[in-house]
Amino acid sequence: AHGASSLISTKLGLKLADYFVTEAGFGTDLGAEKFFNIVCRIGNLRPDAVVLVVSIRALKRHGGRDDLEGVKKGLANLEKHMENISEFGVPFIVALNRFEGDRDEEIAVVEKFCEEKNVPFAVADVYHEGGEGGIELAGKLIDLIHNRKPNFRFLYDLDLPIKEKIETVARKMYGADRVVYTVTAEQDIKLAEKLELDSLPICMAKTQYSLSDDPSLLGRPRGFKITIREIKFSAGAGFLVPLSGRITTMPGLPKTPQAERMDLTEDGEVIFG
Repeated sequence: AHGASSLISTKLGLKLADYFVTEAGFGTDLGAEKFFNIVCRIGNLRPDAVVLVVSIRALKRHGGRDDLEGVKKGLANLEKHMENISEFGVPFIVALNRFEGDRDEEIAVVEKFCEEKNVPFAVADVYHEGGEGGIELAGKLIDLIHNRKPNFRFLYDLDLPIKEKIETVARKMYGADRVVYTVTAEQDIKLAEKLELDSLPICMAKTQYSLSDDPSLLGRPRGFKITIREIKFSAGAGFLVPLSGRITTMPGLPKTPQAERMDLTEDGEVIFG
């Protein structure tokens, strides 16, 4: 799936409200790229702005350390996502999703980084404060929409060969050096061409844990390859799905789903967790 709201809901929302916000699943390399190249293309949509959401714990994960130095090292990953949005010509703001335990000095590092890049920044504390915690972000986003005009563009043309579309995404969005194809993937490409499906957009299936197709490569990896092992045809939906690495097409879930923390009280009446 492309990981964003449906065209029906999006167009309905645009008719009913002044602003419509859609969440593009995971990072710019996945949800945003698919929303721009698939959904916006098919639905003739032109986004006004992007909210690039980041968290301190994600930066620490990509920085490889659970301290201030980890935040600083993790900024390389954020920088790549900034570059990815810029590829589409859409203005963006970085929103720091604040959680309990985030320290002011850690947030200040991210804010300073954005200032140096001339990118708007806001702290979103809706996790603790509800709607009140998002007022700063909403105000800055509206200012961005009214003061910066987008120059929206797609990443690739549909009439390009399948491999060229895949490799454009891999190079520009992931930072890969090259793409390799299994025998199965090569056969799938030939079949897609025979069935005249080669003019469809592509919907890459890739791990959400890394810019590469290897979930262990954190931060901003370089010098890596993307392996396409097969290509699924979603002809009804109108796109091709190249499967990379060891990814499956099941829904993306955390390592420990919340369902595992749910239980019943002793009287069996109330669910908690």
